[in-house]
Amino acid sequence: MQQTRQIVLDTETTGLDPQDGHRIIEIGCVELIDRRLTRNNFHRYLQPDREIDAGAVEVHGITNDFLADKPRFGELAEAFLDYVRGAELIIHNAAFDVGFLDHELRLWQPEAPRIEALCSVTDTLMMARRLHPGQRNSLDALCKRYDVDNSQRDLHGALLDAEILADVYLAMTGGQVKLGLGEVETVGEGAQGATGEHGRISAERPPLRVVRADGRALGAHAARLEAIDKASAEGCLWLREPG
Repeated sequence: MQQTRQIVLDTETTGLDPQDGHRIIEIGCVELIDRRLTRNNFHRYLQPDREIDAGAVEVHGITNDFLADKPRFGELAEAFLDYVRGAELIIHNAAFDVGFLDHELRLWQPEAPRIEALCSVTDTLMMARRLHPGQRNSLDALCKRYDVDNSQRDLHGALLDAEILADVYLAMTGGQVKLGLGEVETVGEGAQGATGEHGRISAERPPLRVVRADGRALGAHAARLEAIDKASAEGCLWLREPG
């Protein structure tokens, strides 16, 4: 069975718009294979060859002095492309990060492929707006909504934000995680307890055991569908022939 590979990605930059000459100064990526963290992360700081806006420094705390001895994008472009190629990128406000990445690729090699030619892109901001219309959907707001710990996020950082976004994405797309029938026992790292707190899923967690329905359960299910079919004016959709 083919594995699903997803890369949760975030960047930090010198400012807000690459068209004004702003550059990427940090890339942070977290890998998920079949929705499990692998610890095969990609994290680099970059020398932008320009001053960082004061407002940007207030957001992420990265200074030009810190970046003075860091590599330029072109020195790690091939390694980055090899890392993300063929994956689904999970990004919060994807247009911002993809726009900056494409700008860096054009500066490196005008004929270099664009990000969406190499990867599919899922924007968790757009996803959150569909799920929670009219509400705040910043990463911090989603952490609060999904009980994801972001207490270490005093300043923005690409790798830290990618790790937090991975937890938020898994919570957003994981369906119902608690039945609400009293306290739930926490079983192993990454389980959700009665407090509703989400831990990070361990890469060493053993595969989940698959419990298949026996004949008695299947019979009860069929009987329930028949009862629904008789009680509903339009019948039971699950009993209709496909197509």
